[in-house]
Amino acid sequence: MSSLTVLILIPNAGDRLERCLKSAQWADDLFCVVDPNTTDGSDEVARRYSSHVVTHEYVNKADQCNWALPQIDTEWTLVLDADEWLSPELTARIKGILADPAACDGYRVRRLSYFFGRLILHCGWDHDYNVRLFRTKKGRYHVQRVHATVDIDGAMGRIDEVMYHDDKRNFEEYFRTFMRFTTWSAQDLHEMGRRAKWSDLTLRPLARFVKMYAIGRGFLDGYHGIVLCGLAAFSVFTKYAKLWHITRLAGGASEKPPET
Repeated sequence: MSSLTVLILIPNAGDRLERCLKSAQWADDLFCVVDPNTTDGSDEVARRYSSHVVTHEYVNKADQCNWALPQIDTEWTLVLDADEWLSPELTARIKGILADPAACDGYRVRRLSYFFGRLILHCGWDHDYNVRLFRTKKGRYHVQRVHATVDIDGAMGRIDEVMYHDDKRNFEEYFRTFMRFTTWSAQDLHEMGRRAKWSDLTLRPLARFVKMYAIGRGFLDGYHGIVLCGLAAFSVFTKYAKLWHITRLAGGASEKPPET
């Protein structure tokens, strides 16, 4: 069976990290990269499960992973966030891939997420596949601030066995991430030459809600579904509102009112 490193990026991970590390401790190496701003003892939790723990300044996920990947000497890498964990079925599937000489070079892995403590089975979240398992020398992250993706030089496959994600548990957690990600997304769009249009601020958020709540059957997730879909639509609106504001400032506009 080919060798595997599990790469885990660690911020303040609270009580989520230990479950992540336990689910992956069968791997040849647990490479834990700790954000130096971590203050809740997550680094000590990592050291209980791994001897390969380093601290490196966090800018964004893509930069952090691209810094770490050249240091990995196993044939395969599996990337996990600290609030994710492997199901037993997924572990067995990965081991089968590692033992298969005809395996693809990279795999999209199905992820199911909890939101405010409930497993979301609709809203489009039931079709959430992310490239997480790949041959180390075949993968590199595309540089962007939000929703970093891996470019794979080779054939791709799909894994339907599930990894789980303990996503936002309350509004405080949600809006901490919301503020950071909407700003980063707006900055990425601005650097790509995008400018906010009226439809981005009106039709696009509505389309997101309809896609998740009606087409994605978010109504079947009850109140959790309608809250999630509403917040997702608001996130789209805020991202483009911030893009509009960044463009204004780049054009010389001021955030302060004129002197009287």
